[in-house]
This record gives sequence, structure tokens and C-alpha cells, in this order.
Amino acid sequence: MTTTKDPQEKGAPKVEQERNGLMKRLRRSASATEHNLTSLRNRKSTQNLFDQHGNPIDLRQYRKVLDKDENGNGAKARYRRTQSVTRAEEISTKEEKQRRAQPGRPIHRPRDSLFSWSSGFTNFTGLVNWGFLLLCIGGLRLGLENLLKYGVRINPLDWFFFISGRNEGEGHNALILSLYSMVHISLCLAVEKGLAMEIIAEGLGIFIQIVNIIVLVCLPVVIIHLKGHAFSLMGASTVCFFYSILFLKIWSYVQTNMWCRQTYYQKNPRERRPSITLAELKNGHLDGGDDDEAIPKLVQYPDNLSYRDLLYFLCAPTLCYELNFPRTSRVRKRFLLKRLLEVIIGVHVVMALFQQWIIPSVRNSLIPFSNMDVALATERLLKLALPNHLVWLCFFYLMFHSFLNAVGELLNFADRNFYCDWWNANNIDTFWRTWNMPVHRWCVRHLYIPVVQMGYSSRQASTIVFLFSAFFHEYLVSVPLQTYKIWAFMGMMGQIPLSAVSKYIERRLGPRMGNIIVWASIILGQPLCIMMYYHDYVVTHYQNSLNGTEYES
Repeated sequence: MTTTKDPQEKGAPKVEQERNGLMKRLRRSASATEHNLTSLRNRKSTQNLFDQHGNPIDLRQYRKVLDKDENGNGAKARYRRTQSVTRAEEISTKEEKQRRAQPGRPIHRPRDSLFSWSSGFTNFTGLVNWGFLLLCIGGLRLGLENLLKYGVRINPLDWFFFISGRNEGEGHNALILSLYSMVHISLCLAVEKGLAMEIIAEGLGIFIQIVNIIVLVCLPVVIIHLKGHAFSLMGASTVCFFYSILFLKIWSYVQTNMWCRQTYYQKNPRERRPSITLAELKNGHLDGGDDDEAIPKLVQYPDNLSYRDLLYFLCAPTLCYELNFPRTSRVRKRFLLKRLLEVIIGVHVVMALFQQWIIPSVRNSLIPFSNMDVALATERLLKLALPNHLVWLCFFYLMFHSFLNAVGELLNFADRNFYCDWWNANNIDTFWRTWNMPVHRWCVRHLYIPVVQMGYSSRQASTIVFLFSAFFHEYLVSVPLQTYKIWAFMGMMGQIPLSAVSKYIERRLGPRMGNIIVWASIILGQPLCIMMYYHDYVVTHYQNSLNGTEYES
């Protein structure tokens, strides 16, 4: 009489082999306390879990094995026997106890070196402190070398002349051009009121607004090109920056009111019912006292169309318009004083770094860069990288933390998320999404999403956003310098392939290497752009000075 084996019995050795193979692979993993199937079943993350070769282990591949107990049963049996251990673990435990019981006093056990990825060791605080100290010593040496070579070049009087535009330009053209922007602001508000009252047709109103903002951004280009000698460098830069911010804000103002207008006419297709204002509520024009008077009433469209509302938005530290911004209840005087002191002290530090460190380095890079001496130009690039990066970090802190927080505190503006943790960015895309949150929110809200809603793909929308950003980077550099090149534009468009490279490195080599690529692009890209524009500026405006400049080592 022949007996047939149960299929489960046939599969039992195979399951046992899979289980033993899994345990052998996990035996030398970074998680030294999880050498049993119960712990692995309950483990929710595979972080710091590697095999003996340092390769990461994905527990999802072994879920069928983990979901079965020693008898090959399913999840129900597993819950009944959560304390079970494998045979391999029992053998290993007994062997370990026998080894430790020997009179030779053994002290060794299976473990990896700390620098091995499979060790799971992550506390490198001491090495970080060592690197920071080494960087400080190197920066101090460069500072002493600069002082010994050039002497003390810091002169606050020169800073005043540069900022005020004294001995440069004619009159106060930058101030007059800035005040002229009120014409564009008033025209924008008048058209919006006409659209709300249905005096102006929708198509005509949108056309007028588009022409208004295009003229707004082109006006500094034309004026500075025709009368560039009448503007100081600081004055021209201020005008271009001011008009760029005004362009973005008016765009947001027009588009947001258009969205409100579309929603308003959907609710009121035949006639426009006037909104009930807070003053009318206090005078008893609305029956029923169910509303809580302590809760401020939200402004409704079209009650927001006023000079007071528009000017508040133009002064607020944001580029995206809303009818009702989040507001704080009071001004923190101590917080405001700290931010103002940071701005005052920080501006002096930045100007001192420019005058003492950056200007001599840039001037000395002119001849090697003009002669295309790659070795000397590279040496000058690396020498300029450190002071330029320090200035950039100081500028970031002053602008996005100190100055914008001070303005927000004065205006009771509650949204202070002006930046995110861009220093932890693992790829270029993450950096551009986190380091300048006002611009990022504007691009997503008023450019990226509308382009996607028009039927374009996300990749095409991202390319359009980079094109838009590249235009304004070039606008803010070329127009004040009156040197119309495309280096800033190409630098921004180069972020697209660099983004693909950084993402590839992040996938293949890990987030740490991706973050290194981000930092390298920031540290080396900016001084290269500065050297290129300074060279072109001198060639364009001071050709004779270039011929008479001597290189200093």
C-alpha cells in the first residue's frame, strides 16, 4: 500500500530552506536585535537593514516567508505563535552561550567596522566638528593672506557713495522711475473696478491688464538703455528689482481677482448683489444676531478693490495675492528689534566682505579669464568661491529671515514660511522648491498649475517655469550692467539637465551624494557667473582699463 505525501508536507522543506536562507542573509544585518522572524514581521521600516555584502534588504520580497510560521501556516497561526523562533537562531544562541562559557574568556562577536555601511553607525558628529573647524582655520588663513596682501580696504564712506549713487548718474532718476510705478498700479486698480462694475468688457479688461504689466516690466529696460549714464549702478539695480517684484504682484492681483469674478458671477448670473460690509453689520442692516461679533468678517469680492487693500499687498512679504491674509494680533517689539539689528549689522558685514575680499579677487581674475588661461582662471574661481559663498549665505539670512520677518511683523502678516530646509536638498529640483518660497508659491499658483490646466504636461510646465525664471535672472543682471549677455539665462536653463544628473546620482549613490551635487553647484556656479559678467562689463565699458590692468598673484 503506497502512501502519498500531503502537498503541504512536500512544500515544508522548501519553506524551511527559504526561511533559513533569509535568516542567514539577515544574520549580519545592521539590526543586530532582530534576528528572529517575529521581529522582522513587526518591522515597519527597512532603513539600516543590509546583508553581509552591504546591500539593502527589501522585506517586501520575503513577505510570504515572514507571514508563515515554522509549520508553514498563514497569518492566523502566526498571531497565535508570536513567540516562536527559528531553528537556526536556536543553534546560534546555544553556540554563543557555549563559546562564552569557555575558560579562555572570549570577547569577540560578529560585528562590522564602523565605516562599513552594514554597521548601521550614523553618529559622525565629531568628524563634522573637525570639518567645520578645519574650514574655519582655512578661511582665517585666507583672511589673513588678504589683509597682508591688500591691507585694510574697508571704508564705510565708500559704501554710502555706492548705495546713494553719489558721483554716479545725474539727479534722482531711479527714485522718479520708482514713483512712476504708481501710474501702473492705479491703472490696474481702475480696470479691476471697471470689470467688477461691468463697465468694461471682460476681454477688453484682460487685454488692458496684460499690456499694462508688459509695459511695466519693459519700461526700465528702455529707460536705462536710452539714458544709462543718468543712472548709478545701485539705482539701476534697485529699479529693476522693484519693477520685477511689482510685475509678479500685479500679475497675481489681476489673476486672483479674475478667479473671484468668475466665481461671483456663477453665484449671481443676472445681477450683482452688493456685499454687506462690517459697518453695515454694526448699524443693524442685517437681521439676526447669530454671528459672533468677536470673529472678524472676511472681505468679499468686490469689496477688496481699494487702494488700502492693494497697497497692503504691495508692501506685504508675499507675491501671491489673497483677499484675506492671515494676520497676527500684535507686534512683538523685541522680535522686531532683533530682526532690524540683524539687517543693519548684516548689511555692513556683506559690504565689508565685498570691499575687502571679493572685489580684489574678481579684479585679479580679469586677465587670466580674458586670456583664457584655464589653470589660472580655475585658481581664481576657487579663490573667489569661499568669499562669494559667505556673502550669498549672509544675503539669504538677511533677506529671507531678517528683513522679511521684520516687514511681516510690522504689517501683522502671519505667514512667515519664507524658506524651507533647502540645505538638506538631495537634488536640484528640491533646492529650487525650498530656498525661495515666495517665488516658488507664485510660480506654482500662477504659472505651473494654469499651464497644466491648459493641457500641457508637467515636464513642459516645469520647462516654462524655468524659462520664466531664467528671463528674470538675466533681466536683473544685464539691464543694470547694460551688458546684454545670456550667462544668467543659460545658467538657469542649465539647471534642467543638472536636475536630471542630480536625481540620477541620488538614485544610484544615495541622498548624501545628491546633496553634495547641490552644494557644489551653489558654491562653484555663482563665482563663475560673477567672473563672466565682470569680464564682459569691463570689456564693454572700460576697454582701456582692461589693456592697462596687470595681473597680481
